[in-house]
Amino acid sequence: MRKVWELCRQATSIREEDIPIIADLASKLQIFADLSQADMFIDCLAKDKSTALVIAQASPKTARSLYSGSVVGQLATAVNEPAVMYCLTTGKAVIGSRGVSQEQFVMRQSVVPITNGKGETIGTLITEQDISKQVEQERNVEMLKETTEQLSETLIQFAVPDMPISSLMHEGMILFDQSGIITYANSRAEKLLSLIGLEEPAKGESIERIFSWRVSPENFVRHGGYIQEELSRGKHFLLMKAVSAVRKPDIIGGIILLRDISDIREKEKQLMIKSAVIKEIHHRVKNNLQTISSLLRLQMRRSSASELEKVYRESINRINSIAIIHEYLAQDGLAQIDFQEILTKVSKMIVSSMRPSEQAIQVVVKGESVYLPSDKATSFALIVTELVQNCMIHGFRDRQEGRITLTLVTKDDFISLSVTDDGVGLAGGETVQQKGHLGLKIVDTLVKEDLEGTIHFRNTGEGTEVTILYPVPKEGDDDTAEDYGSG
Repeated sequence: MRKVWELCRQATSIREEDIPIIADLASKLQIFADLSQADMFIDCLAKDKSTALVIAQASPKTARSLYSGSVVGQLATAVNEPAVMYCLTTGKAVIGSRGVSQEQFVMRQSVVPITNGKGETIGTLITEQDISKQVEQERNVEMLKETTEQLSETLIQFAVPDMPISSLMHEGMILFDQSGIITYANSRAEKLLSLIGLEEPAKGESIERIFSWRVSPENFVRHGGYIQEELSRGKHFLLMKAVSAVRKPDIIGGIILLRDISDIREKEKQLMIKSAVIKEIHHRVKNNLQTISSLLRLQMRRSSASELEKVYRESINRINSIAIIHEYLAQDGLAQIDFQEILTKVSKMIVSSMRPSEQAIQVVVKGESVYLPSDKATSFALIVTELVQNCMIHGFRDRQEGRITLTLVTKDDFISLSVTDDGVGLAGGETVQQKGHLGLKIVDTLVKEDLEGTIHFRNTGEGTEVTILYPVPKEGDDDTAEDYGSG
């Protein structure tokens, strides 16, 4: 227990009067770990408030631990532990996020705030539970469910034709024998075939009389006993699925199912029209933004004041960043955008527009493809614009070369965007925000209001790292978790 007091005093930002709350919880941590059969931790903000420090740890004696040793005293950054830093910053619990431990076990992590008597968040209580067996059971149940559904569908399709179920089927159904002679056709099949002008499937007639070469013995053999084709006439579209029972080399009968897909094709047509219109709108918005950008650039060239030129250039970069989003939407017309592509384009555009000819700034984009809705992608593009501009203006102001690294990853139900430079370094992110820099105020507003996320500044010793955490919305969020504290 003495170690908890020492760590809190020497390495965290906790006030002296709040330490007993942490110490009291730490003394009960082993009991909680055994009861919940999970690893439990207490993390608090470090002295510089840019990272979290593990204050206490308890491994369960009633279940397998996810950790082979102690992690007390280790630091947790926003990139490595997004849920912890998000909870410490916002005071909001993060319940039930899934991840993979260092030993490659599937785990469920929950992070809840620890509060003092004033309701202030002074730490986080973290629960990490091994759910490998549960995940395996979920997979088995899902496979069993799919198998049962497939079996039920097969039984219904090959049910005795005279049973009432055949007439209630949404699909048209035709059965044929080994000679290709129709033995049964329900009323739905007759109605669907009439829509596209084909003859009535009368009992005793040949299926080739209706469907011609499409269901010939040779075609069945060629397609391995399964044929799927689309039949159409005017605005009517039918999907035909024909299955034969084969004993090489003879066909001994089978079934034909017909489904009306006219509504689907009509909706696809309407979607194509709407998509074309939306693409055109995005194309025109992009063109208008580029026109505004060009006008501002002309105005900038007429200005002799360096401060005014700086304002113009920053405004042009913001407009161009939004234009890049609309350019992407004009090409693909998708609601979801692969932001890694945008990240590369925006960052390199900004560096190219702001660096003097003698300055060499390298831009490196790392991470993975992360798909975002267009509105969130726009917010992220503006955030990247401001952060990269900040690197250029402050980090490399008196340097001839440098490197900006942008990393985009998903971890524990969070999207993490880090912008790191090897410039002069940033002395205290909060202090910089309070000085009134417009760019950082824009970032702070976009992160908190548009993304409902958090922003974290960290001096790496070789420059500055800024991390944005965006909690990905999910259905069925459990918001019933309560704070742990004395209040």
